[in-house]
Amino acid sequence: MPARGDNNIVEKTISALVLIGIGIYKSFQIKSQDDFMVAGRSVSMWFLVGTLVCTWVGSGTLFGSAGLSFRDGFSALWMSAGAWVGIVCVYFLAGRVRKIAEYTVPDILEKRYNATARILGTITIVIAYMSIAGYQFKGGGRLLNIITRTDPHNAATGLDPFVGAMITCGVVVLFTLLAGMVSIIAADLVNGLIITISVIIGVPLLLFGSDIGSWNFVTETLPNDHFTALGTHNAWWVIGIFFPTFFLLMGESSIYQKFFAAKDEATAKKAVIGMVIGVLFVEGMLCLLSIIGSAKHWSNPIFKTPDGGIDPSMSETVVLHIARFDLPEVAGALLMAAAVAIILSTANTFLMIPSTNITRDIYQRFINPQADQKTIITMQRVLIVVIALAAFLLATQFQTILAMAFTAYTMVGAGITPVLLASFLWKRVTPQGGVASMVASMIVTVGITVANAVMDQPLLEADYIIIPAIVSSLGCLIFVSLMTKPSPEEKYAPFMSAGQ
Repeated sequence: MPARGDNNIVEKTISALVLIGIGIYKSFQIKSQDDFMVAGRSVSMWFLVGTLVCTWVGSGTLFGSAGLSFRDGFSALWMSAGAWVGIVCVYFLAGRVRKIAEYTVPDILEKRYNATARILGTITIVIAYMSIAGYQFKGGGRLLNIITRTDPHNAATGLDPFVGAMITCGVVVLFTLLAGMVSIIAADLVNGLIITISVIIGVPLLLFGSDIGSWNFVTETLPNDHFTALGTHNAWWVIGIFFPTFFLLMGESSIYQKFFAAKDEATAKKAVIGMVIGVLFVEGMLCLLSIIGSAKHWSNPIFKTPDGGIDPSMSETVVLHIARFDLPEVAGALLMAAAVAIILSTANTFLMIPSTNITRDIYQRFINPQADQKTIITMQRVLIVVIALAAFLLATQFQTILAMAFTAYTMVGAGITPVLLASFLWKRVTPQGGVASMVASMIVTVGITVANAVMDQPLLEADYIIIPAIVSSLGCLIFVSLMTKPSPEEKYAPFMSAGQ
């Protein structure tokens, strides 16, 4: 009989091969830029719901939120709650966005502001999404380390996470290259079902089917602050972890690009309702699974630092540790398959979006406006490889996935969301105000991140980076817009009426 680790390796290999098979099949359907970038603008509601949920529930949830839940308990849900509120807000924009029917968010920025806004938006998205793609690779490396680990208490007995990250990067690139958005959306409905079923099964099996036995064990083992609204933190901490996900989701290019792929405005709006339900359920269950797991492993030395504290990096692997060592074999394999789906699906999307942005918003817009469909698709496929390599190198500069997530979320949330929302909601916003907003947020976010990397003590913890970034972004947006000449009606009219 094969060992359990061998079965999990087979599960990982089969999952990857199935996804690549879907990509090869779908690649024969790619005939145009519309097909590769926005799936021919023909995606139905259920496929759109699946891909929206899989896009959002990525390694930031599987590792970052899970680690936060392990360390802080239910107060970690403030991070997820930002996304839940953001999705509700997006509902009221979904129809408008689909009716605009562009390819990328920078398309919208140029249409409402100017070419400079398009370039700045592209730069912001590329940097942020390289970070997000990078920590999917990092997560894949951790996953492979746990799958191959022979001693549950010794991470060194598994595959080197760096090597695992390289393998993950290669699989993701191959899948994304094949058929673009078509292959991503085709796989995401299946991925969404796997993720949902795995958490429904995993939580009760861990709680009642292991040596935990009951919820009383969890409450008696963990500190009392794990079950309070703020944990050991204060309101500023809540603001710091709530608003990155809130602002990110409302400016998230992959969400909007998938709205562009919907077959009509009504489909886009209905899909948002399904996304709200799906994300709330999956993230809530993953948080609960992580808290139960933290009780089981509260004294496990693999999750501890030398001084006895909780190791932030290792705590981010709690869901995978549960799948590998704590659940019955079938349930564990299903949860591990869900982790594979989460990592690969999110990584695919976050390679696809920046490659689309550079191809559409730089190459096609400024360098080769007359490029034919074949040239555009070839250019994007080359960029997918280049961006993946850059993302892999970027991931080596961060210790935890959560720190990478907060930095990436802030880049988009403060740099893109205010100007994007103003496009649809504020007639008085001007091109100068939009450009000033993006420049200010980029300077603040990149400046603090670089300072944190080179200083012995961080200038500002990643948990709080959204606060100065969004204040500077909104301040410049409002002040500069009010100090400059209003835009003509033909500039803002399509955004005020679209989808209404």
